[in-house]
Amino acid sequence: MTIPQDPKPCIDLHCHTTASDGALDPEQLIARAAEQGVSHLAITDHDTIGGLARARAASVSLGVELINGVELSCVWRSHTIHVVGLDFDHTNTDFLEALARQNDNRWQRARLIADKLHRLDVDNLLERATVKAGGDVPGRPHFAQVLVEAEVVPKIAHAFKRYLGAGKPGDVKACWPELEEVVQWVNAAGGIAVLAHPRKYRLTATRLRELTADFRRAGGQAIEVSVSGQSSGDLGFVAELARREQLFASQGSDFHFPGAPWCELGKILKMPEGLEPVWHHFRQPVGA
Repeated sequence: MTIPQDPKPCIDLHCHTTASDGALDPEQLIARAAEQGVSHLAITDHDTIGGLARARAASVSLGVELINGVELSCVWRSHTIHVVGLDFDHTNTDFLEALARQNDNRWQRARLIADKLHRLDVDNLLERATVKAGGDVPGRPHFAQVLVEAEVVPKIAHAFKRYLGAGKPGDVKACWPELEEVVQWVNAAGGIAVLAHPRKYRLTATRLRELTADFRRAGGQAIEVSVSGQSSGDLGFVAELARREQLFASQGSDFHFPGAPWCELGKILKMPEGLEPVWHHFRQPVGA
């Protein structure tokens, strides 16, 4: 069961907009966060900060404190891993160049997905998926929407089951940088590197301990302990990883779209006692 963080502040440090694979544009996301009582929010779109400026303008009028955020894709021992960057300098030239390279990787992947699905004979598949992505790089959810629209499949779930899920033709792996490199991007931009949703990688407990140790040795400073939809057992296990590697604790809903009560903005399992919150170490600390 997920519960809102109470009392204030209500802090959500992982969510997505139409700048990557979210359903709400930046203004809509900020408005929903305000409705849900979120006081501090980090928008962490995949490998882009394209929605940041629009979100910041909206956050001022709605009283939501916006934290710079991004979710970066990388590789650890052949596994795709995500690192959330928080509170970085969004004007840092080297960081912006790194994001541009990530964007190029995502476009290459999108083109490959469209090529793999060419046999479905959907007119202008890549272009239509790009429109679904708001003109940004389309991901598998956007391709799934087009397949439903073209009546190739009846529902998005069917698109993943037949064409886009793991091991299916449209499951294209991108050429991501190594974990150590991505962590250094965040650190060099003055931010905090956070290991995102560690229990989602389907790693054994032993492998996850190894990943967390390697992440810390690479310069990572925090781990997402509390994420919407996880079990209390997973919460306790990740909390122990944080203690073991002396990492700050982060939290976030990983919100993508309305209508899924298990991953609503601000609704996150209560953080276990005895952990050091990552937001105490922002350049402008929250609630420290």
